Amino acid sequence: MTRIKQVTKDEAKGEVKIIYQDIEKKMGMIPNIFQNMGNSPVALKAFLNLNEAAGQTSLSPKIREQLALIVAQTNNCNYCLSAHTLIGKMVGLPDQELLLARQGEAKDPKTQAILKFAQNVVKNKAQVTNQDVSALKAAGVTDGELVDIVFVIIVNMFTNYFNLVTDPTIDFPLAPKLN
Repeated sequence: MTRIKQVTKDEAKGEVKIIYQDIEKKMGMIPNIFQNMGNSPVALKAFLNLNEAAGQTSLSPKIREQLALIVAQTNNCNYCLSAHTLIGKMVGLPDQELLLARQGEAKDPKTQAILKFAQNVVKNKAQVTNQDVSALKAAGVTDGELVDIVFVIIVNMFTNYFNLVTDPTIDFPLAPKLN
């Protein structure tokens, strides 16, 4: 069953058409998630603005992708797992690090603390303890980075939830299964 009618490139009008042209120019395609979001120009534009802002945080592209992977894995969002596995490769994460991130693991202790914290935030609906925050800070995370981590988690939670509700066909190479 199709849960939501996509707004295709040919059907897009007004602001959505302009946004699609920009997406296609940047990505070479208009992913299904955006064709679903195209039903609401406000939501599509807001998400793209949030995503762009997340790219300007203090977190490196690799850490942002590792965060996206642990959030998607924890939420069982196969669309986002597939998209962020591809993007993770594009920012230089080797296959092993991509798989480790999905398990909340990393070779770097600070990154591992960030991923474990993010996994805990998602699993416990942000009900973290003082000890959770202290462990993050003990790994060298600054207050500014903590704010950025929560922001990146939330941006990814939106796409996870959106995809789980709208169930788009995955139009990226499928992420490998975890053992």
